[in-house]
Amino acid sequence: MIENILKKENYNILDVRTKMENFMGKIEGSVNIPLNQIPHHIEDIKAMQPVVIYCAAGVRSAQAVSFLKQEGLKEVYDGGGINDLRQKLKK
Repeated sequence: MIENILKKENYNILDVRTKMENFMGKIEGSVNIPLNQIPHHIEDIKAMQPVVIYCAAGVRSAQAVSFLKQEGLKEVYDGGGINDLRQKLKK
């Protein structure tokens, strides 16, 4: 399913890692909102949909997607860890 979203031209990428992790390396064009700040940015993320969310290994991105879906967002997708998502973006 995530591959279908990545084939589209109109989506945003959200990095839910910490600011320091983001500083050390990120996916070009991604927006950084650390996981613990997600509840304060629901409206911003709603406006970004469709949005693919990633973190370091996939745990925090799954938590973010779950939380946002509970908040009523429909077009949020788990991109997993940064390295996994980078691989998927190359295809």
